[in-house]
Parts: sequence; structure tokens; C-alpha cells
Amino acid sequence: MSLSSNRNLEERYLLLLAREEVEYLRRLYGKATDALGKVGDQQATEFGASTFHRIFTPDVLIRVTGGPMALTGSGPDSWAKVVINALKDYESTQHLIGTQVVEFTDVRFENGEISDGQAEMSSYLQAWHAWPDRSARIVLGTYHDKVRFSPEKGWQIYDMTLEYTSVEHRQMGEAT
Repeated sequence: MSLSSNRNLEERYLLLLAREEVEYLRRLYGKATDALGKVGDQQATEFGASTFHRIFTPDVLIRVTGGPMALTGSGPDSWAKVVINALKDYESTQHLIGTQVVEFTDVRFENGEISDGQAEMSSYLQAWHAWPDRSARIVLGTYHDKVRFSPEKGWQIYDMTLEYTSVEHRQMGEAT
């Protein structure tokens, strides 16, 4: 039986809102990652870096597994540098997030609000990376996140693993 099925209506409503907030972390990650891939665009870089600070804890551990190269980082700034380096040769990128599943592992309530909590989330990824020669690198994978709640910061990811499922290279048509 899931954690939420034993809760009263008010707590179930709070968990519903929390689920949306947790899922939104991954959506923001996609936007921030694409922004960091815009080489030379200072505003985009600042948006990406500040968004990483919003969605990640200061001590976040991050891993990419199963792909052509293993990537790791610790902390939002470290991971931003890894992302910028990984995307610097692309003309553009688009990270599409879907099929998100959130499971709350521990949530405490106090005075009608969430006071502390932990959850795990998995999210599918389709990432398109366009090179200047009009070829594309398409990555499919699954993000596995561990998140926690603090009253000061809300929900944040403290552990992230991107597990590559497949990588494909193909030629793109002309933009119209």
C-alpha cells in the first residue's frame, strides 16, 4: 500500500501538490540544461546556473551511466561546468522529459504543512543535440532522482543518475 493511501484528505492534497513540485524539478532541469548549451549567451548561462542552484542541493551527487562516457559531478556549480563542456560543440539542444513517477518514501507533516520529506522520482529522457553540420545525436535514457524537502528550500534533488538507454546519430533535414 502506498504512503499516500493511509493519509487524511488534507495530507493527500499536500502530497498531490508536492508531487507536482518534485516533477517540476526535472522539467526545470531540461530548460536549464538547454540554456547552458547556448555557448556565448551570458543570460542563458546565468539562467542555467541559477536554476541548477534552485533544483539541486549544494551537495548533490550526479552521475551519467551507460553512455559513451561516464560523467560525474558534485554540487550545482560542478555539474554546470560538466554540462557546459558536454554541450559546447552543439548548435542547439532540446531535452524532453516525460513519464515521470514520484514515490514518497518519508513525509512528515506539521501544522497543516509538510515539514520534512524524501521521495524518489524516475523520468524518461529524449534529448536532441544538433551539430552545425545538420547531424543529430539523440539520447534516450531515464533519470533516477532522490529528492528531499526542507522548509527553507522546498523540494530539491540530492542524488541524480542519468542512465542512458540508447544513443543514435542521424542526419537532419533543413530547417524550414
